[in-house]
Amino acid sequence: MDTIYSNRIQTEAGVRPLTTALKTMAVLDALAKSPRGMRLPEIARAMDLSRATAYQRLLTLVEAGWVEQDEQSRYRLSMHVCRLAAAALEQADLGARVTPILEALVHEVKETASLAALDRGLPCIVSRVDSDSVLRAEQKIGTTMSLEGSASGRILTAFADEATLRRLRDSGEPFASEEILATARRDGYALSSGYTQVGVRAIAAPVFDVHGKCTATVSLVMPEMRFDLERVRDPLLKAAKQITRLQQGVD
Repeated sequence: MDTIYSNRIQTEAGVRPLTTALKTMAVLDALAKSPRGMRLPEIARAMDLSRATAYQRLLTLVEAGWVEQDEQSRYRLSMHVCRLAAAALEQADLGARVTPILEALVHEVKETASLAALDRGLPCIVSRVDSDSVLRAEQKIGTTMSLEGSASGRILTAFADEATLRRLRDSGEPFASEEILATARRDGYALSSGYTQVGVRAIAAPVFDVHGKCTATVSLVMPEMRFDLERVRDPLLKAAKQITRLQQGVD
């Protein structure tokens, strides 16, 4: 788990986070990267742990309700994680209310739409509505993307407030060039670089909260052969404005 950057609170002098808790929670990140769960040896190998240490951390998470075992002895995230994720979205004003907007966007352009927000210094997909197309880009909820190459990363960097920008710089993650970021600020949207996912292109626009802070992005992702800026730009910008109005409490 990345402990360099986090949405940290101010702590009392001399008070440090519990290292054992951070190491245990890191198992959740490892499991989130697997589409079907992982067996104990796989987790130990992926995290460079002994089987005994990996098992102790898994046992802790099972007892806490974060992890469960399936009938094939694979460990997987429990539905408790989904409940907490839903609560986090609601507390951030990015909950179920945005789904109809994403659905309308997908219906109009016939491409997959996502909502992303910063999680430990990287854009993370927090909500998604798939298109009905057989050929589509696969990015599940919880997927993280680069600040430099992804459309959402470029938007979240371009429109970041000074405090957020300092934390992002401190994380060591590379940024897109200032020319690209300036263009995103001017146009109100950004395109992906095209090299982070070969054959896939994305376009993203900013979502602002009541204080005018860019807290999220709404994006469209599609196979490169179907990418048409003129077709998708205006519907995307309209959806971003609608979600912004929701966040700002504007009818």
